[in-house]
Amino acid sequence: MATEDLILAMTGASGAPYGVRLLEVLLRAGRTVHVTLSPAATQVIEQELDRRVKLDQFRLRDLLGDEAEVPQGQVHYYHYMDFRAGIASGSFLTGGMVICPCSMATLAGIAHGLSQNLIHRAADVHLKERRRLVLVPRETPLNVVQLKNMTACVEAGAVVLPAMPAFYTRPKTLEDAVDFIVGRICDQLGVAHQLLKRWGT
Repeated sequence: MATEDLILAMTGASGAPYGVRLLEVLLRAGRTVHVTLSPAATQVIEQELDRRVKLDQFRLRDLLGDEAEVPQGQVHYYHYMDFRAGIASGSFLTGGMVICPCSMATLAGIAHGLSQNLIHRAADVHLKERRRLVLVPRETPLNVVQLKNMTACVEAGAVVLPAMPAFYTRPKTLEDAVDFIVGRICDQLGVAHQLLKRWGT
């Protein structure tokens, strides 16, 4: 298994456009992406993007949209309760994992090593194998429990990258704001992109 492979999990926080756009960018960069979604993620996707994704009958076009180019062989989907999936094992090599968006419940499960579903387990694997794990929470305000959970994840080796768009880039559209966050995620994963204007350039 090539270490260029990446894992993308989407959970039930607001911010589905970030996850979908990230998937588009990773595929255009030629990366193979292993995808898993929580049930709550499908509800958020429908609310924010008007797209209905079925966990038991997953179709990439349902997630990316009817007009999207659907690549062959670049995306591998796993049901969120499939512990037999390769990504549940440390022997399955990847170049990193991102949970985007990352709900506070998912973050808590990772912080406390619960491994209650495949998303938790794959994240736990990345921590124990010392691989890149990027968590993208979208919540405000934050209570002390959530802050402590974020601290625990960072101390365990994860990168917590809140979905906080910048304004020094002078975003003109919602897509510009989304691309800023997606670009910062790609920076953490080592994926080249031209999604944002760098400070000082």
